[in-house]
Amino acid sequence: MELEVRHLRALCAIADTGSLRKAARQLGMTQPSLTTQLRRIENTIGGRLFSREVTGSRPTPLGRSVLCRARPIVAEMNALLSEVRLEAGQTADARLRIGSTGSRAVVGWLRRLRDRYPDADTTIHIDVSANALLQMVAANQLDVAFVHEVEGAPLRVPEGVERRVLVEREPQFVALAETHPAAARPAVRLADLAADQWMVDPSVDGEGPGLRRVLAAAGLNPRVVYGDYLTAADLVASGEVVTPCQPTARSRQGVAVRPLHGDPLTVRLFLASRAVPAARTGAAGPDPDTALPARAWAAGTAPDTALPPEADTGTEAAGPGPDTAPAAPLDVDALFGDLADAYFEIAWASPAYRQWLVRNESPLLRSHEPRIRDALDVLDLAGSAEVS
Repeated sequence: MELEVRHLRALCAIADTGSLRKAARQLGMTQPSLTTQLRRIENTIGGRLFSREVTGSRPTPLGRSVLCRARPIVAEMNALLSEVRLEAGQTADARLRIGSTGSRAVVGWLRRLRDRYPDADTTIHIDVSANALLQMVAANQLDVAFVHEVEGAPLRVPEGVERRVLVEREPQFVALAETHPAAARPAVRLADLAADQWMVDPSVDGEGPGLRRVLAAAGLNPRVVYGDYLTAADLVASGEVVTPCQPTARSRQGVAVRPLHGDPLTVRLFLASRAVPAARTGAAGPDPDTALPARAWAAGTAPDTALPPEADTGTEAAGPGPDTAPAAPLDVDALFGDLADAYFEIAWASPAYRQWLVRNESPLLRSHEPRIRDALDVLDLAGSAEVS
């Protein structure tokens, strides 16, 4: 077998994700196919490139040597494809590529983006691995990605990727059987679940370590098993397991979604995009007709790269991927604003989360204050929290 660029891409994906399963998902392959391909590559090279460990796949010394040579080749091929497509007359406006770790807000976000860019070919890539999505943004395979970061388990944010924080600290709720004694309470204590078996999805970055850290801090050591959240509902409804869940999650038949007392499990939600090179930043600032004004409730709407709020936030390519449109400025503030509106819509429509937002005077409420005050009057909740 002769080595091809696609083989080098596969090696880079395995190294970046640290997992054959995650790399296969990123490459659009099955895991057995990628495993077979890796064996053929290793046979061709004459040595093992990755070692399989409990924590994932790690490059061997030979693997690191091969990767040092493979990455520049992949980057050059990406640049070649981008330049050729640019000369062929493609425009970035013709394609918008967004990613997400999975959220009920994605539907509303897509609807708003299609209204904003009716002529664009808007695509969505869903992946439970936030780290994989961040790598795709860095490689210019995605324009932006909406991800969550488990508290105490920071993501690996690649160089050149900036973040706009949507929610600085969002609680994670718990899904448990409706027949569980704790389901009768408005909020569940971790101690109420001490005898239960917890289930987490190992593909969700930071979820397992984050849960174990919180349980250990509470002096608990329940059994934690691994499974797929997409198929967990039946196990939860039967009382076999309890699982962490997003506060916007829908209750299903036989399943109750409840807040955890004291909010021990939290995540940070942010939108990732490629950073703007300082030398190419427009001096005049963003177009006032398209840029989103700063929102008081969104803690850290300015990117982590500390660009001033009046700076042009369009993104330039920093190494396009193999299947990308050419780089051109993107109005990331506008994309972020549409995401913020879509997320508030789904959060406010979730009864348990809405109650939590009001009780905790969440800053998520401030940008929609008039609408919220009317709703609070209807719900007779105006006296329970002051929204200001």
